[in-house]
This record gives sequence, structure tokens and C-alpha cells, in this order.
Amino acid sequence: MKRSLLLAFFLIGIFSLNTINAQVKMTEENIRAAKKQINSSLDNWHKAAANADFKGYFALMTDDAVFIGTDPTELWNLEEFKTFSKPYFDSGQAWNLTPVERHIYLANHRRIAWFDELLDTHMGICRGSGIMEKIDGQWKVQHYVLSLTIPNDNVQQVTLIKKDFDKNLLAKLHNN
Repeated sequence: MKRSLLLAFFLIGIFSLNTINAQVKMTEENIRAAKKQINSSLDNWHKAAANADFKGYFALMTDDAVFIGTDPTELWNLEEFKTFSKPYFDSGQAWNLTPVERHIYLANHRRIAWFDELLDTHMGICRGSGIMEKIDGQWKVQHYVLSLTIPNDNVQQVTLIKKDFDKNLLAKLHNN
């Protein structure tokens, strides 16, 4: 009787481990698939801008999207960003941000992801970071921040260049 009971527990344990391993593998596969989809959406989003495809670009953003540009005054909701961007797209030359490195992280429920990327741009190397949301099976940009990168050895020079601008903007912001 004891042997039968031990054998039963042993077999249940083995089958449970296999089930757990299958679930982990499935989760890892899902993570890889989601990251592939996110990479594709982001690549298509950047390509749409490079090709001045206004409709395609904004179709890859959520309705409540936020875009933060390199200038400290550039904080736009989707409609404001469309208004700002339209003349660039209409001219046939929006912007060309080519990803050279990207890291993607997924939330546990797999509907939200965040990322950072280094970009080859007309401004040199920039960093983009943002949040993606999966809506109706498609990953879309919900929040994006574009930042200039400054080598640490050059920070003092850049700080001097923008000193007056920062002083004036800070005074304005503190008075509001």
C-alpha cells in the first residue's frame, strides 16, 4: 500500500513538473512572439515617418498617445502632435529615426510593454523610450520620449550653451 501511494505521488509530481515546464515554455514563446510584434510595429512606425506616411504613422499610435520631443516645450497629446507634424509630412520629409539598438520589456499581463532604443538620426545618436499597448491584436505607441544623447565629457559645454534658454524657461514655469 505504501509503495502504491509513493508511486502515485511520484507520478503526479513528474506530470506536474512537465505541465509547469510546458507553461513556462509557452510563456517564453509568447514573450518572444510579443517582442517580435513590438519590434515590427516600432520599425513600421519609424519607416512611416521616414516615408512621410502621415496616416500610417499615426495609425500606429493609441488614441491617448503622448509624444515628448527633444525641446523641453514639446509635450503633445495625439491631436497636438498631429497638428505639429502635419507640415513635415506634407512636405514629403518628416524625420528619419533609424533604430540601431532596442530593449523591450513586457508587463505580466502582456498587454503593456516598455522599451528604449538608440537611434541614428540627423541630430546624431538619440534615445527613444516609450510605452506600447496591445489594442485589438496590434501593438501601438502610447507614450514616446525622444532625447538627445550627450557624452558625459560634453555635458559641461552643452549646459553652457543652453544656460540662458533654461533660465528663461524655468522662470516662466515657476511663475505659472
